[in-house]
Amino acid sequence: MSNKVLILDTSILCCWLKVPGKSNAGPNGNKWDYQRIDILLKAEIKKGATLVLPIASLIETGNHIAQCNGDRYQLAKILAEHLLRATSAKSPWAAFNDQSVLWEADGLSKLAKDWPQLATSRLTIGDATIKFVAEHYASSGFPVEILTGDEGLKAYEPIHPAAIPRRRS
Repeated sequence: MSNKVLILDTSILCCWLKVPGKSNAGPNGNKWDYQRIDILLKAEIKKGATLVLPIASLIETGNHIAQCNGDRYQLAKILAEHLLRATSAKSPWAAFNDQSVLWEADGLSKLAKDWPQLATSRLTIGDATIKFVAEHYASSGFPVEILTGDEGLKAYEPIHPAAIPRRRS
């Protein structure tokens, strides 16, 4: 895995796939669209970043595709290709099963314990799972960025640990 992990939220994934009705995201002053996302992802991948497809983003994006007015088959095919790359950990995608621990009994128990409080601040259960995915990678020592048009979810992005300077010998 690379130095930086990029977690793709539904809003970003829909823009990147150009899902009709979902091709823009974010508040004024921080708008996301296909071009901005594509440029950013290409630059980050060139630097060695790893992309993560959270299960919530997969399900929500799939729902938007199935309900859109565009070419649902072609969009579904593209999303399925990204999923296949993630299942086989084909660069730049992280292995989809890296997140599987979050869906085991302990991970789901943590979600059940933590989510009611998060819901009071309007964090959806899908976004809570994306938050947990980001924390999972951050706890492994990777700098993590949640790519999202949702400022509420972005606020839960793990804080990057400060680099510890090495002593000179």
